[in-house]
Amino acid sequence: MDATFVQLAVILLVAVLVAAVMRILKQPLIIGYILTGIIAGPYFLDLLSESTTLGTFSHIGVALLLFTVGLHLNPKVIKEVGKISLITGVGQVIFTSVIGFLISIALGFSVIVSIYISIALTFSSTIIIMKLLSDKGDIESVYGKISIGFLIVQDLIAVFILMIISSSSAGGGVSTSVFETLLYGALSIIGLFIVSWKLLPLALKKIAKSQEFLLLFSIGWCIMIAGWFGYLNFSFEIGALLAGIALSSTPYSNEISSKMKPLRDFFIVVFFIVIGSQMVIGDIANNLLPIIIFSVFILIGNPFIVMILMGAMGYTKRTGFLAGLTVAQISEFSIILVSLGVSVGHLTSEVLSLVTVVGLITIAGSTYMITYSNWIYSKFSSYLGLFEKKKVKESGKKIKRDYDSILFGYNRIGFNILNSFKKMKSKYIVVDFNPDVITNLKKFGIPALYGDVYDRDFLDDLKLEEVKMIVSTIPEVETNELLIETVRSINKDAIIILRAHTIDDALKLYDAGANYVLTPHFLGGEFVARMIKNVKPDDEDFSVERKKHIKMLKEISSRGIEHPPVEKN
Repeated sequence: MDATFVQLAVILLVAVLVAAVMRILKQPLIIGYILTGIIAGPYFLDLLSESTTLGTFSHIGVALLLFTVGLHLNPKVIKEVGKISLITGVGQVIFTSVIGFLISIALGFSVIVSIYISIALTFSSTIIIMKLLSDKGDIESVYGKISIGFLIVQDLIAVFILMIISSSSAGGGVSTSVFETLLYGALSIIGLFIVSWKLLPLALKKIAKSQEFLLLFSIGWCIMIAGWFGYLNFSFEIGALLAGIALSSTPYSNEISSKMKPLRDFFIVVFFIVIGSQMVIGDIANNLLPIIIFSVFILIGNPFIVMILMGAMGYTKRTGFLAGLTVAQISEFSIILVSLGVSVGHLTSEVLSLVTVVGLITIAGSTYMITYSNWIYSKFSSYLGLFEKKKVKESGKKIKRDYDSILFGYNRIGFNILNSFKKMKSKYIVVDFNPDVITNLKKFGIPALYGDVYDRDFLDDLKLEEVKMIVSTIPEVETNELLIETVRSINKDAIIILRAHTIDDALKLYDAGANYVLTPHFLGGEFVARMIKNVKPDDEDFSVERKKHIKMLKEISSRGIEHPPVEKN
């Protein structure tokens, strides 16, 4: 029997067992893959010492990973997420790299090694963060949008850096390599995107009629562009990523990504297994102090950098805190970057081991931090005032506190509800924790307050005891539970209308005392807007609608239909 096949079978068996442990511990499987590589490496099973086939598989995995990442890197997205993502993304990269470089130098690393390490520390895992935000239903939250925005900015910066580093594999001086990278890279990219702009849309319209053909074309396009850049002495991985970006603006990018995912996941497993097998235990022991220092810097220092930047831009301490946690790890790009440095002769395997262990520690730590972010915030919120401007922003002139209705969260749903307030001629006010929203409301003369509903002190400053109706379009169940608790403690008669992601969350909010819970997948914002307009705040019709809605949700739940998260990718 083929020895390679037996090796692969044993390695995958180990991977399955380790992955099962990771699932129990609620850790990203990437950690399990790297641990599998360590087990399959020279210190334990020694299954990979002479395998070139698995090495080739790992390269294919990286190419497919970068190709699928590229499919989601539509440049138009950068414009949509606003200047905060650009400023935070670039600012975090600059500050982290500078501080990381100084730490590396202080620890005795050479200038070249320090540059690589400092750059590797700047990139956070887009894939892991997207998964965690999606699982929490926070993709469309303010901090979620900003986080995704600056992660995309980081990825674009990573593309440029990887292109420059990969060019040195052609030989020659650094200045010559950079010049050739810019020249050949510019010409190749221009040619690539001319083809993707003029020819691909027409071709894909025909190709997409066959699902098998679309998959075959996608793989062929990825390998072809990757091979072309490899032929030009660039990194083939960069070619694969650019191939994905070229398809990102087409209407088929999501479909291609979903079809490529199983293939990508298999090969990327092999990549991280190979990375784990290359780790040298002695290197880890010798670099234990740097590993600890770099890990602490990423887990604590990176969030602080983001909080400072977002606080300076006028965001609340909670938004800055939650967004900051999303950069508390290093990414696949970091490991790929260092691996590339090893392949071109700039680094040794010792540095790869160091960065990989830092990745293991920070990915594991940040996963718990993001998963339990609201609980962590509640414990430290009183100490985070430094990262928030003290004065609450108001739109227009000084707002008199004579409102009888409050809308928490101005978004698509909030827009419809606000129109109902206007038609009712209600004295209302809008509360939102996005400074850009407040600025836009100011232009239209809409009374608004800048504040965070999750901040108990802010809620205490509102005139809740005389409010007749409160509507929250904020999806976080913990925030809405706090809102119910605060309002009911001083105003038992107020009508409280909230929003929930799932049936379980909606029923939980009903039990907590909500008069009505908006569930967008079943009853949209327009329905609630009409109900608000046609029903008086003290009308018993709210109680009738409440009973009907609870009955409907329980019937749906009894049929085994789960209310899907609203904002999943």
